[in-house]
Order: sequence, then structure tokens, then C-alpha cells
Amino acid sequence: MGFLDLFKKQPEVYENLDLSWLEVDMHSHLIPGIDDGSKSMEESLHLIKRLSDYGLRKIITTPHIMSEYYRNTPEIVQMGLEDLRRAVKKEGISIEIEAAAEYYMDEIFLEKIKNGEEVLTFGDNYILVETGFINKPQMLLEIIFQLEMAGYKPILAHPERYQYLIGDKGLLQDLTDRQILFQLNLLSLTGFYSKPVKDFGEKLVEMGLVKFFGTDCHNPRYLDMMETLPKSKLYSKIKQLDVLNSTL
Repeated sequence: MGFLDLFKKQPEVYENLDLSWLEVDMHSHLIPGIDDGSKSMEESLHLIKRLSDYGLRKIITTPHIMSEYYRNTPEIVQMGLEDLRRAVKKEGISIEIEAAAEYYMDEIFLEKIKNGEEVLTFGDNYILVETGFINKPQMLLEIIFQLEMAGYKPILAHPERYQYLIGDKGLLQDLTDRQILFQLNLLSLTGFYSKPVKDFGEKLVEMGLVKFFGTDCHNPRYLDMMETLPKSKLYSKIKQLDVLNSTL
């Protein structure tokens, strides 16, 4: 090594990403062309192969259903799932693929629930729901109540990303008291979204509020960054948590 080499920044070395402890990824966007996730079957197969190589045995992919942007239906999702399964089988990738959805909580979604319309669930009647990132939805607790009254078990997708929740300890306590299930994005612990999101995500983990983890994978960039997860100070801890992914 030359003298000047001492001042060069050496590449960081960390262990390979292992998700075999998680077993099941229950939040991703891998059905091509129906939301802001994978754009092609080729891209989907690339992402699924990588997820399989991380040690996952099953993927429950969850395309957006949003009344204003992604007007998917259970039929559209199911047709996309069947196409994806055929492609995965043809490619020889050994992983189980299912599909549900990530529902945006608004007035139209509330009406769907009240009217008893078909919605996509997984596991023990779980339903994955999300909100906008900035402002607290006025009907947040009402929608959660209606979901529970209808027999569903709502899982709040990536609560660590909601700016309104980061600054509202009272709301966080309300959700905790209601025993709402939280799903945290593994990417949040890498700093992928922002430092405040990372810090709040770590807080939720330390408080024992996280019951599910998900990749929320949309494209290769997500997985590139997720491979830095072993650098996270909580990487060893989250692998020991009693989360519910493996029951799905």
C-alpha cells in the first residue's frame, strides 16, 4: 500500500443480507404494470429472484388500490398474480407467490367496507392499509373501527413514514391502545427515506410495536439499498423479534 492509499476511503464491508428469519415478505409491488412498482415482467422476475436469494420462502405482493390513482380491483390483481406465477414457474424460481393489496384509506374505501364489497386479505383476515404521508386522515380511526367491525384485522403499512404520526404522541398512543398492527419497512432502518423516518422506525421497534416487516419493494434500487440493512444498529435485534410474518 502506498502512502497516499492511507488517505483513500476504504469501501465499507458488511455481511450479506439474510431474510430467512423473516420467511415471508408481506408488502411489495411486484405485479408488473398495475401501480408504481415493477414496470415489466422481466423486472418482476429479477426482483423476485433476488428476494428468493435472500432466503425468503414466500412473497405476498400488495399492489396499491387507490380510488384516484390506481383503480385496481380484486379481479385485476388476481389476473396479474396468475401471470406472475406462470412466469416465476417458467423461470424456475423456487418461491411461493400470493397477492393481496395495499388499500388507501379514504371515503371510497370506507364505503366499500360498509357495503360489504370484496377486498383482498391475507393470513388471518389481515388487510394492509395506508394513508397519505403528510396530513392525518380525518376518518383514520373511523375506518379502522369499521374494518374491525367487519371482521378484518387492519395492518397499518409503514407508520414510520407518516409525518403526522411522528409528531403526534397522542395519536400513536391511541393506535397502540387500539392494538393496531404495525408493519415497518426494512428500508426505513437503512435511512433510505430520511433520517427522521429512520429514527422513528427505530423507536417503534424499540417500543415493541412492530408486528410485521416488509420490503415494500418497487424496483431494483430498493433492493440495492436494502442490502445495506446489515449495517443497521438494529439488524441483530430485529432478527430476534417475535413478528408475525412467519405465520402467513
